[in-house]
Amino acid sequence: MDQVIQAYRSKRLILFVGAGVSMSLGLPSWRQLVDHMARELGFDPDIFRTFGNDLTLAEFYRVSKGQIGPLRSWMDREWHSGSTDISKSRVHELIAKADFDLIYTTNYDRWLERAFDHYGKPYSKIATVGDLSKIASDKTQIVKFHGDFDDDTSIVLDETSYFERLEFESPLDIKLRSDVLGRSVLFIGYSLSDINIRYLFYRLANLWKKSARGAPQPMSFVFSARPNAIQEAVLGQWNIKMISSQSDDPDKALTEFLEQLR
Repeated sequence: MDQVIQAYRSKRLILFVGAGVSMSLGLPSWRQLVDHMARELGFDPDIFRTFGNDLTLAEFYRVSKGQIGPLRSWMDREWHSGSTDISKSRVHELIAKADFDLIYTTNYDRWLERAFDHYGKPYSKIATVGDLSKIASDKTQIVKFHGDFDDDTSIVLDETSYFERLEFESPLDIKLRSDVLGRSVLFIGYSLSDINIRYLFYRLANLWKKSARGAPQPMSFVFSARPNAIQEAVLGQWNIKMISSQSDDPDKALTEFLEQLR
């Protein structure tokens, strides 16, 4: 904990926000999204899920419909229900009021931005190469690494878009490679079983080795609600330290961690 606090206080800590943070607001899960795709395509949801993983099923939806526009519209409506009160989310409050100058998120929703708006904190949203001109030194950058509902073409949702992202050559990938050199990264709201985030861990570690010419890689961190010795050992080879809690409530654990960090 001392190491992550030191990186935070020296403003050399990048926050990476995953789906677990949005789920605390009661947003639909990936399972609910896949079930919606199944019904749209005339399948029984239980049977549909047996035909492939989430990315493959989303790819089939796009191929069948010819676009993801209708799905994106449904997600936008469901993810931004009028009944959701951002002021009730202590996690979002802590993130908005924290002193991060750079936040990356793989979430499509706008709740980070709405939290910043609610608490009067200035920010620049970056989802496409055209947004790079909006960067200002006095505003927190919120980088929508997997896209944003305002631009269908930016959303990383199906298999093809994920494969393209794995090439690590998009403008946002290049920005990330530049941002992480010499800085630590703190990952919150991620499942350690998510192969996509694990690939990102791997690529960041390799990126540092190839670019830093022997300089020691800054330690990065991932918060997990529960300790896991096996995951800790595997992540350690990529210079990522796991910070865990003993709480049975993931939301409470993350809240307490962010409060301690601040």
